[in-house]
Amino acid sequence: MNESRAATKGRAPAGVEVLGPAVPGTEGVLTPEALAFLSALHHRFEPARQELLARRRARQAAIDAGARLALLPETAGVRLDPSWRVAESPPDLRDRRVEITGPAEPKMIINALNSGARAFMADFEDSLSPTWENVVGGQAALQEAVRGTLAFTSPEGKAYRLGSSPATLLVRPRGWHLPERHVTVDGDPISGSLFDFGLYFFHNAAERLARGSGTYLYLPKLQSHLEARLWNDVFVFAESALGVPHGTVRATVLIETIHAAFEMEEILYELRDHSSGLNAGRWDYLFSCIKTFRGPDAPVLPDRAQVTMTVPFMRAYTERLVLTCHRRGAHAMGGMAAFIPSRRDAAVNEAAMRRVREDKERESADGFDGTWVAHPDLVPLATEVFDGVLGSAPHQRERRVTEAPLGAEVPGDPAALLDLRVEGGHATEAGARLNVSVALQYLDSWLRGNGAAAINNLMEDAATAEISRSQLWQWRTTASPLDDDRPLGAGRFRAIRDEELAALGGESTGRLGDAAELLDRLVLDDDLVEFLTLPAYDRLG
Repeated sequence: MNESRAATKGRAPAGVEVLGPAVPGTEGVLTPEALAFLSALHHRFEPARQELLARRRARQAAIDAGARLALLPETAGVRLDPSWRVAESPPDLRDRRVEITGPAEPKMIINALNSGARAFMADFEDSLSPTWENVVGGQAALQEAVRGTLAFTSPEGKAYRLGSSPATLLVRPRGWHLPERHVTVDGDPISGSLFDFGLYFFHNAAERLARGSGTYLYLPKLQSHLEARLWNDVFVFAESALGVPHGTVRATVLIETIHAAFEMEEILYELRDHSSGLNAGRWDYLFSCIKTFRGPDAPVLPDRAQVTMTVPFMRAYTERLVLTCHRRGAHAMGGMAAFIPSRRDAAVNEAAMRRVREDKERESADGFDGTWVAHPDLVPLATEVFDGVLGSAPHQRERRVTEAPLGAEVPGDPAALLDLRVEGGHATEAGARLNVSVALQYLDSWLRGNGAAAINNLMEDAATAEISRSQLWQWRTTASPLDDDRPLGAGRFRAIRDEELAALGGESTGRLGDAAELLDRLVLDDDLVEFLTLPAYDRLG
């Protein structure tokens, strides 16, 4: 029995076992009371979670057999009902013009909270590699951040401290599909979602209220309003169990699956007492389009750089999101600017900053109430753009509401979401090589415990890696010709993989050997793996 199991065995509730080793933060995070709360969440909600995951698989099988996505006839009453709106935002969540995101790690938390952004999303999902040390350490760091005591000293001796006016804190737990294998209840791994939410809420909900705030979340990877309903049930139960007011939790849902794009209004409705808006999670949305429509006759997306936010199906997605949010009084949050400013290449910097500005100008003009950036140096630029539209107003939720009057469907043909053609777009060998290189580098980084990897002046996370590997799978399985009219067959993929692997230092470098084996499975298997983080988690130390 390892040290942590020995330490917790006598004080953990019956049926709960902590399998992870003792790491910094364990004693303060995994208290007997917190473990009992996790156990209660698991017993109450794990059966429903499993049912919803089975529903995902059944729905995908139906789509593979020819079913089409469309607005749900059984929820038309929700969409046409003019009587409901989401709860009004609490004061510190009304102005969200620029939000910065990053992993729940001490240095990132401090820098982000001090960045000048209005809000910071501490991430346990796409940008955090879920090593046991990371997930426990992230919870411990958030406890200190909530109380204003978080500090960090780098190995080089540089000290980091929280400033006097930190950004509003939001937290993103893992998606419903991910487990936390280091804690079991009755022998079964607990849901990563319930683990992340449960620990953060248990330790911090009352403290956040005492400081005039609340428990603010981002919810990832939802595929239906029923999954939002489960989250709402979790919130109601948790608030009651801890004796905090109903509505203490406020959640922004990332619309990052093509399924959820057809259920935006229903998702807001299910969370209406706990909702703070929707976010255009653009990178995972592209991945979802590839993953969902994967038959031999499915449209083939070109290089990811060619699928901009201005192509018709992405415009249809963002337009529907803004109109849906504003007519229900919810914030519409824009997507990520993933560029990492370079202090060494002024030309690259200037071109990238110009693209970031254009992106934020488009979002603010379209009616978004705020946007995301991945680096503190982008906060001033994004703030300047949104200041130019918002002025002193906290948001622009009143904009465009007349375009989507209540009592009728949101205007716009929902079928436009399904027209994935990109005029003039093409898959290229350069794009295939870039996808291979990015996937290898990201998987290597993730397996070594870093889920936010700076690659080619972009902050890559699991969402962007998903696009890279799913595009390679799609191009291979559809025998789509690249720009030289030759398809990306298995042999050609292996040749490119070998060359890109060698350019990165070979399989003996870091965990590139494991990354290459994993990428081979992700690209060469006949079935598309649902999420790369599932098989990667099995290889995580």
